[in-house]
Amino acid sequence: MKEITVSELKKLMESNIDFQLIDVREQHEVDSCAIGGEHIPMGDVMTNVDKISKTKQVIIHCKLGGRSGAICNALDSAGFDNVYNLKGGIVAWANEIDNSLKP
Repeated sequence: MKEITVSELKKLMESNIDFQLIDVREQHEVDSCAIGGEHIPMGDVMTNVDKISKTKQVIIHCKLGGRSGAICNALDSAGFDNVYNLKGGIVAWANEIDNSLKP
């Protein structure tokens, strides 16, 4: 599984590079703390693969990286070679990038 750090994601967000960010947490988690991107709950990802780009970099995140890692592995098995897990999830983002967030 390919991974990306929160500092690498921040650089992507600040650049003009086109990428897709997908949050696989549950709705109540997104409602309390989010960093942007599309919300596709973990249980709905595999039935919504048509919403996931096959041509640009796709970064999947959750709270700590476990759920998003499982989704990355499932998407890898489904033929996606452009998906990256956000290492440490939104908790790492809150700790290293924006400590005003409370995941």
